[in-house]
Parts: sequence; C-alpha cells; structure tokens
Amino acid sequence: MSEFNQSSVNRAKRHLVIMAVLGLGVVPLMYFIGLMPIETVNMLGRYLCFAIVAVGLDLIWGYTGILSMCQALFFTVGAYGMGMYMAHQYPSADNPLIPQSLYVVYPYDIGQGKGEEILPWFWWPFKYFPLAVFFSILVPCLMAALVGLGGFFSRVRGVYFAILTQAITVAAFLFFSNNDMFLCGTNGLSQFRTFLGFDLGDDKLKLIMYLMTALSLLGVVGLCQFVVHSRFGRILVAVRDAEPALRFQGYKPHHFKMIAFAFAGAIAGLGGMLYTPQMQIITPSNMAPIESILIVVWVAVGGRGTLTGAVIGALFVNLIYSWLTSPISIGSVRIWSPDFWPILLGLLFIAVVLVIPTGVVNMKMPAIGRKKEVEA
Repeated sequence: MSEFNQSSVNRAKRHLVIMAVLGLGVVPLMYFIGLMPIETVNMLGRYLCFAIVAVGLDLIWGYTGILSMCQALFFTVGAYGMGMYMAHQYPSADNPLIPQSLYVVYPYDIGQGKGEEILPWFWWPFKYFPLAVFFSILVPCLMAALVGLGGFFSRVRGVYFAILTQAITVAAFLFFSNNDMFLCGTNGLSQFRTFLGFDLGDDKLKLIMYLMTALSLLGVVGLCQFVVHSRFGRILVAVRDAEPALRFQGYKPHHFKMIAFAFAGAIAGLGGMLYTPQMQIITPSNMAPIESILIVVWVAVGGRGTLTGAVIGALFVNLIYSWLTSPISIGSVRIWSPDFWPILLGLLFIAVVLVIPTGVVNMKMPAIGRKKEVEA
C-alpha cells in the first residue's frame, strides 16, 4: 500500500474513532448526567438516520461520480417497511386483520363494505420483525439496482441521470400518495403505539434507538471506508475520473456503477428503517423531490468524497435547521422568521461551492503555531 493510501486509511480510522467517542460516549453521558434531555437525544437519533443516507450518496457521488436525486425515495421505502411492521401492532377494532392506519383510509372496491376489508398481500410479510428488517433493506436495494440497470446499461450519466432519478422520485411520490395503492395515501403510516414491546413514549426506547442508530452509522461508515480503500473502490474512482479509459482496458463500468448504486440504496433503506420508530410517522412527503436535493446539500456542505464529511454535513445543516425554524425575538422585536430558512440554506450552499468547494471537513485552520516557529 502506498504512503498516500496508508495516510488516508489512518485518517479514516481516526475519524471513525472520534465519531464513536462522540456518538456512543459523549451524548449518552450528557443524557445520564442531566445535561441533555431525551428529546434532544431523540432528535439526534433522527439526524443520524439522515447521516446514514448521506454517507450512501457520498459513496456514489463523491467516489463514483454519480449524482443521484432519488436517495430520499430509497430512504422512505425503507421507512415504510418498518412503518408497516409497526402499524400491524395496532390493528383496527372493527377488523383486527387490518392495521388502524390503513383502515381509516381503506379504498373499498365496488360492492365492498365495512368488515369486508382484505389485507393486501404485500402487507403480510411485514407482520414479522425479521422479515420487516430484511425487506426494508432489500426492497430499496432492488429498486436502486433496477434504476441502475435501466440507466447505466443505457449509458445515461451526468446531469441526464440526475434528471432521470428526479423524475422517478416524482413518479414514486404520486404512486405512494394514491389511496388505491393501499399505502395509506397522503396520510402515510402513523398511529403507532409500540415497537418491539416498548411504548413509543418510553425514554428507554428512545435511548436504545439512538444507540442502535449510532452503531449503524459507525458500521456503515466503516464498511464504506473499507470499500473505497479496496480494489473495488479504486475502480469506482477510476469510473469517476476516466470512465472511457477504463472501458478501453476491458472493464465494464456500468456493472460497477450498478453495484455501488444498489449498495447505496440499501444504505438509504437502513437509514429509513431506523427513522420510523424515532419519528413515529412516515408519509410520502419524505420522498418529495426537495428531500433528495437536501441530501445533496448535506454532502456538498460536509465535503463529498470523504464519507465523514457527509456525516458532518447532515448533522450541521439539520442542527441549524432545528434552531432556525423557530422564531427568534429580542424583547418584542422579531429578528428571525422561519420563512428565512430556505434563503439561508441557498446562501449556505452557494458559499460552500464558491469558498470551500471541498466542504467543511476539509477546511484548514490557520497555521499560527507554525508561523511563530518559522519566525523563531
């Protein structure tokens, strides 16, 4: 291994250790000593779910050169998978075979009446937790593989692939919003009460879900770091930087791109699966086109092609969002309105592109100590 690659591996390991200390040590400690309320821990857990899907996008955008505008779709599909399992825990009183969240918006066929509802076939596997976990990751992975099969094998790339994925997201949004699809329409999945036997309002469950999400994020980052420093990862970088030359040497770049894209879809599904028990509701609005654009912003702000930059960007932008989407006043004078947030987000993205195009994670601190040493 070259000196450069060894240095990159060591830096990745340091970043992973820092993330583990902060996520699994500092945050739980602050909660236990009373410096951080459980609501804040729960909020951080949801933001870590966003960080997971951002890492997946960074793998395909930062290292493979694929700008995807449908990661929020895969995230939401994974979230729906776990939501369907949770919905089964609260059946309707009128028809115990139908979850309450589906019962209230059940699209009756002609001649069908109350008490004649039939549970759709694709809801049955999600009655069981192991199958719900399996399909919440597998279905987004297969969806991403199909998108890659249609796009990459047709040699669609660059901005055209981004437009294609955005169009697919819009179509999926309309599909999930339709009541006739038996996915609860625009209401989404809600009215959850328990998860794995725990009451959703239980502080212990919120802490456990946070820790599970933090461990999953560390696992995803560690796995992606292993991938990018492997031979497969070097091929992905070659696809990004010199795809025609790679094809000339006998490789088939579309195969590698499809594998990476499917893997990122599975990662997004994992993030969505962990998100539902912490947010306690999932609707088609979570896959709206703007949501995929936001994921791109997180990666760009943090620094694409770094993995840890995607985590920093997701947490940084969402923490600012949680603070600046509430009115801020000094006395009777309002100095900030939530309506200003989209403007600030746009300015932040422009500033990153113009001032620090490599992202926050690659910002260099002033070398004051070194300057004094040279002067001495």
